[in-house]
Amino acid sequence: MRPTVITPPGRFALPHWHELWEAREVALRFGQRDVVLRYRQTAIGVIWVLIQPLAAAGIFSIIFGGVAGLPTGGIPYFLFTFISMLAWTLFSSIVSRSAPSLVANQALVSKVFFPRMLVPISTVMAALLDFVVGLGLGIVLLIVFGVNPGWGVLLMPIWVLLFVLLGLGIGLAASAWMVRYRDVAYVLPWIIQIALFATPVAYSLEAVPAGLEPLFLANPLSWLMELWRFSMLGTAMPPTWQLIGAVVVSLGVFLAGSIVFQRNERSFADLI
Repeated sequence: MRPTVITPPGRFALPHWHELWEAREVALRFGQRDVVLRYRQTAIGVIWVLIQPLAAAGIFSIIFGGVAGLPTGGIPYFLFTFISMLAWTLFSSIVSRSAPSLVANQALVSKVFFPRMLVPISTVMAALLDFVVGLGLGIVLLIVFGVNPGWGVLLMPIWVLLFVLLGLGIGLAASAWMVRYRDVAYVLPWIIQIALFATPVAYSLEAVPAGLEPLFLANPLSWLMELWRFSMLGTAMPPTWQLIGAVVVSLGVFLAGSIVFQRNERSFADLI
């Protein structure tokens, strides 16, 4: 039998992906627990998943559509904002749930050995479940409003994957930093709230003044949101550079977040 040599990770070492895959049952159990705990002893259960995007779509429709009169390319404003909120909620849920996951499970992290990265990764399951439920209602709304997204809907799973990778990359780094600095728990919701309005979620890029458009185009979430609406609402296909940039940035942020997590993992048990 060949001996197993354990060496400390390098400065920019990536996780051992095979170890994560072999311990995938742990992530599955964490994810199942999160789903059960979230809806336990709730009167309306999974319906809460629909209330958030519905309420946000209604408010944004009144403010941006009714009061400000911002354009949506002929798409009903309520449908426009609801579909956009589905993607945004998926991204923000992954970030906001994965960031505090290590601190919330500090007893297990400090006493039981397993790949710690599985804790924030497991939060994706609950976020995806919420997304699928909301997507079902979104499809019903598309039929009701008579909007045909066209062939672009076939690319929708790719954009979902990119949203997940981007959100999880940020969440991995934030979860590692939160073990050392609890300030992250106060700063992160504020950043997410600002990012919601700095990203064309409740409005299209057409509504952005020409002088501010470069700032919005520098936001990778803007690229992903435009690609998402292309697939779900049949809007114009974004430029090729946005497609390439969305893929590169999402993968890059995920890998960077993994490296940050890996570099800090050895100190979790001592600091948490």
